Amino acid sequence: MRHSRGRCGFAASAALMLGACASTSTTPSAGLEGSSWRLVQIAMSDGVTRPAIDRSRYTIGFGKEGVLNVRFDCNRGRGSWKSSGPGNLEFGPLALTRAMCSVGSLHDVLVRQWPNVGSYLVKDGRLFLSMMADGGTIELEPAP
Repeated sequence: MRHSRGRCGFAASAALMLGACASTSTTPSAGLEGSSWRLVQIAMSDGVTRPAIDRSRYTIGFGKEGVLNVRFDCNRGRGSWKSSGPGNLEFGPLALTRAMCSVGSLHDVLVRQWPNVGSYLVKDGRLFLSMMADGGTIELEPAP
């Protein structure tokens, strides 16, 4: 038993050193922490795609210790995020300002879909947030 535990400890240490630890804790994923993104589009499962006309008005910042900062068009907010491992993502409730955004804003769509995000993928430099039950995808690019 001792020999087996030693190998697991070494494997865990190696994974941590490589930044590829897939632990079962609910701490932020090192791959997202400190990153900022802006919205490209929302692609719903019914085939409707809603592009962000002004991408700078829709941003997400994954802060340290699970702090999340967002801008959804005319409103700003703060919430929490956690990841139980690569690809897994859970957002806590958002505290948002309540300004009335202009017609055509994606604010309401984002607020409505936010609790449904359950996983993420970074591919070709873009972040894809997937909604549960094949609800669709929120595509983001790195914020400048």
